[in-house]
Amino acid sequence: MTHWLYLHLRAIAHAVRRLAGQPLGTLLSALVVGIALSLPAGGLLLLDNVAGMARGLSGTPEISLFLELDAGEAEVAAIERRLKDEAALASYRFVPRDEALAQLERSGLGDVLGGLTGNPLPHAFVATPASEDPAMFERLAAEMQTWPRVAHVQLDSAWVKRLHALLELGRSAVLMLAGLLGLALVIVTFNTIRLQILTQRQEIEVSRLLGATDRFIRRPFYWFGGLQGLLGGGVALGTVWLGVRALAQPVAALAESYGAVFAITGPGPQESLAVLAFAAFLGWLGAAISVRRHLAGG
Repeated sequence: MTHWLYLHLRAIAHAVRRLAGQPLGTLLSALVVGIALSLPAGGLLLLDNVAGMARGLSGTPEISLFLELDAGEAEVAAIERRLKDEAALASYRFVPRDEALAQLERSGLGDVLGGLTGNPLPHAFVATPASEDPAMFERLAAEMQTWPRVAHVQLDSAWVKRLHALLELGRSAVLMLAGLLGLALVIVTFNTIRLQILTQRQEIEVSRLLGATDRFIRRPFYWFGGLQGLLGGGVALGTVWLGVRALAQPVAALAESYGAVFAITGPGPQESLAVLAFAAFLGWLGAAISVRRHLAGG
């Protein structure tokens, strides 16, 4: 284990010396990788922020349960117990028929309601699901419609479906872009490692004559590609954060014009680690393909 760690530390040191020995080339490669990765990373971040802003502007989607007009306190209590036991719900509230009528009167319909001899409105519950998945809404609505004394269930999920459809379309487009750019970055690393192998051809031959194994020779190139990708991932995160800082004020002004409070957020720790890991993997993959292609058979 100690010998294995020593070999990898030695390979890392060798790769770092190579990167530091050509600062301009390292900087340009990191910029190419970083700018390319910042496009899909920023796109996914933008989609997440747009979804949060849309939820803030449109409110939380809800499910309304309207009971039958003659439903009494026992039936109301039974429905409330069912709602309390439903794990898929985040919260619920009871709207008595008298309160619903008072809300309509306050909304400017007092003249219309004044001609009624009684209260035509039923008791109701307004439930908020824990998830905004449209399939969850449909399942809950279908289940609640079968409950005793429930006359009608109304979904507030039309905008949720449209939002999910748009976000899925956006994510698919961003993932396709990430795949294409990832392929381009693998090619860039492939050519970089190929040039490294060509410039070190004599050194590699001497190492083989001295008994170096293929694994020993290839290991620094793997680390070179991985570290180059990691540097590019850092540039991508920096680019995304600069974009977040630049858009923070315009987005806040837009949200304020709609009467909402919203602030665009940058990538969190998990997203940042994912970008760095993906960039390092692309660098390693390009290096692995290049090494296997140009060092095969010696």
